[in-house]
Amino acid sequence: MGRAFEFRKARKFKRWGAMAKTFSRLGKDIVIAVKAGGPDPESNSKLRAVIQNCRAANMPLANVDRAIKKASDKDTSDYKEVNFEGYAPHGIAVLVECATDNNQRTVANVRSYFNKTNGNLATTGSVSFMFDHHCHFRIPSEGKDLEELEFELIDHGAEEVFEEEGQIVIYGNFESFGSLQSALEEKGFDIKSSGFERIPQQTKQLTEEQTKDVDKLLEKLEEDDDVQNVYHNMV
Repeated sequence: MGRAFEFRKARKFKRWGAMAKTFSRLGKDIVIAVKAGGPDPESNSKLRAVIQNCRAANMPLANVDRAIKKASDKDTSDYKEVNFEGYAPHGIAVLVECATDNNQRTVANVRSYFNKTNGNLATTGSVSFMFDHHCHFRIPSEGKDLEELEFELIDHGAEEVFEEEGQIVIYGNFESFGSLQSALEEKGFDIKSSGFERIPQQTKQLTEEQTKDVDKLLEKLEEDDDVQNVYHNMV
């Protein structure tokens, strides 16, 4: 097993718990994808991937169709993808991915969360180099041979292939997303979900009390409507 598998197994990373929050995040992903490549998933691979994630999250098809139609309206606000970097208490590196239609509001909110929890919002590039940017895909296991599948996909950018919770998870570099998506589709695999993830190159172990300090910041960030993903290097 590789580093991506071990990190997923060990991390205490906060998950999107509330369904409403998940649907809101996916709705923004739809708007971003449609604005970038149009409303037809057949010709828009990014939108196709988002729709797969909507299905994996059990988002009703009516909600998906409504979001696509809304995103196609020229009067619908576009979302700007922005990242913030900083440190939580006890030197924990934090990287925050946002999608916002009001950058000034988002900057003010994120800064306030760091300040109120004794963290420090830093400049661009301060912590991003500590994380490797990966793409990932999930397909049904169905008795597939992992070594054979990895061999088939290695030329398309696959770096790790492992089984988790009855599905096969495929990891590759961020830049390999399109190639892997095309290869899986051409081979007839049913992609259940896909996306991107930032995996810390090194992790840091904290005490229980120190972890609570960091969690205060993570919770504030994850509750913000503009925040899409939060990554950190705390074990």
